[in-house]
Amino acid sequence: MAVGAPVAADAPPTAVRAWGLLGVAPFWAVPAVAWFAPQAASVAAALVALYAALILSFLGGARWGLAVRDAAPDPVVVGLAMIPTLAGVLVMALAHGAVRLQLLGLAVALTLSWAWDVRAQGLPPWYGRLRTVLTVGAVGGLCVSVVVLRG
Repeated sequence: MAVGAPVAADAPPTAVRAWGLLGVAPFWAVPAVAWFAPQAASVAAALVALYAALILSFLGGARWGLAVRDAAPDPVVVGLAMIPTLAGVLVMALAHGAVRLQLLGLAVALTLSWAWDVRAQGLPPWYGRLRTVLTVGAVGGLCVSVVVLRG
C-alpha cells in the first residue's frame, strides 16, 4: 500500500498499527532476557516498569489531546486524562524496590486505562479493537514477566 493511501474506515492506518505493535515488543523484554541472559532479568524488569509508566503517560496525553480539541473541553475529562500519568508515577514510587509489584500495578493501570479508552466517543471505529490488541500484548508481557521473575 502506498504511503498516504486511503484505508478502510474500520482498519487502522498502517503506520498506527505498525508503531502500536512495535510499542508492545518492549513489554516482552523480561521473558526474552530471562531466557538468554538471566543475570540481567532484574535490570530488564526495572526498565520495562519505567517503559510501562511512560506508556501510561502517553495514553493519558492522548486522552487529554482528544478532550482539548473541543472549543470548550469538559474540565472533568481533561482532569481525568491526567490519571494514567499519575497512576504510573504512583505505582513506581509506592512500589519502589519491588519490581514485581510495580509490574503488576502497571498491568492493572494499563487495563483500567484501556477500559476507559474503549468507551471514548469520537474515535475511529478501529481504535477500540487496536487498543484491545495492544493492551492484551502489554499486560500479557507484564504478567509473564512477574512469573518469570519469581523463578
